[in-house]
Amino acid sequence: MTTSLDTNVLSALWNDDDTLNLTATAALQEAQRQGAIVICGVVYAELLAAAGRTEVFVDRFLEEAGIAVEWELKEEIWRTAGKAFQAYATRRRRHGVTGPRRLLADFLLGAHAQVSGYKLLTADAGMYRSAFPRLTLEVM
Repeated sequence: MTTSLDTNVLSALWNDDDTLNLTATAALQEAQRQGAIVICGVVYAELLAAAGRTEVFVDRFLEEAGIAVEWELKEEIWRTAGKAFQAYATRRRRHGVTGPRRLLADFLLGAHAQVSGYKLLTADAGMYRSAFPRLTLEVM
């Protein structure tokens, strides 16, 4: 089965001081044993936001790790993400939730994995479980 990666998996992997580093390494190795590994373009863009990360660094890492980038998102992915984001915003308003909000990027990532029939490897399963109940999750 193809595994799609959440940005937080690679961020944990790249941070030597991160307590999730060993967990991320093991989870990535297990995903590689099970099949192909992909990220969507949204994850690629988020990876570039990390301090000291360049396109050359990210491209080289992905190539060496055998991780493919799926740059194009079909209409169904955009629509699925929009509906999930809408439901999330409605739940927040209904419950009077304040504080940090999820970004549309999270919903695009989840919709990409679900519509494509991929499993999503993440360190943050809570939002994905509620927004994408049919999505297969692997939690590191």
